[in-house]
Amino acid sequence: MLNVKNLTFSYNKKPVLKNISFKAEAGENLAIIGESGAGKSTLLKVLYGEYDLDKGQIFWKNKQILGPKFNLVVGYDFMKYVAQEFDLMPVTSVEENIAKHLSRFFPEETQKRVDELIQVVELEAFAKTKVKQLSGGQKQRVALARALAKQPEILLLDEPFSHIDNFKKQSLRRSVFRYLKEKKITCIVATHDKEDVLGFADNMMVLNNQNIEAYNTPQHLYGNPKIPLVASFFGEFNTIDGKIVYSHQLKAVKKSNLKAIVIRSYFKGSYFLIEADLNGAIVFFEHHASLNKNAKVYLSISE
Repeated sequence: MLNVKNLTFSYNKKPVLKNISFKAEAGENLAIIGESGAGKSTLLKVLYGEYDLDKGQIFWKNKQILGPKFNLVVGYDFMKYVAQEFDLMPVTSVEENIAKHLSRFFPEETQKRVDELIQVVELEAFAKTKVKQLSGGQKQRVALARALAKQPEILLLDEPFSHIDNFKKQSLRRSVFRYLKEKKITCIVATHDKEDVLGFADNMMVLNNQNIEAYNTPQHLYGNPKIPLVASFFGEFNTIDGKIVYSHQLKAVKKSNLKAIVIRSYFKGSYFLIEADLNGAIVFFEHHASLNKNAKVYLSISE
């Protein structure tokens, strides 16, 4: 449904994206990751038609997405974009913000739709509250609901849960991504948080040096991290003899050729993350208990 062909874009002649090509089907959840400045937010804005391309083409079905040189008003009816800055109406209520673009001729249907979306973003207790009285995370949830109000075919999300506290984040992710799947809404998510990806994304794109560094399912990229950048997104990792090894793959054993000296232990809830010195290099491994500083430990790599 979304077809991006050889997309190239520059800011003031400085290349940001080069020859980017990919596709996303109806109802697909595609996650875009990369370091700060890799071009994640820029790619979403280009897909939305906010900028003109240097070269390349973007199609949604048979409709070409064009920039401001071709459109007086940026954006398309079938596409919604939720940025990190929320363009909300501060002196009106949550439900009024969501209902803004819905029909006034069918008030009962409109209210039913608003109630449904308030439930999706878990703001039932704040439906009548003015937006200016909400926290940053609650405003982000209103922006999400408003973007969904007219049932877009494609939704572009830029760090969609970044302002939301951990008490709400997990259940909200499940609610929003479940709703998008049920409605077959294509979703492109730019994120730095692996929890936005694992369990939800169908495919994952890694941007680096203006190009697509890697593109596959999260499961494949997690299991086959070809470069440290990919491994670092998923968690603590080590490079041992040229091989990328996650911290959970490095185990303390009675005897091995890998002897390390413990530097410190970090409590992680269900385990301790141990930082150690292995032949002058820092490594991390998971252990069931804290280990004393300067303790000697032998390590083994498991699959």
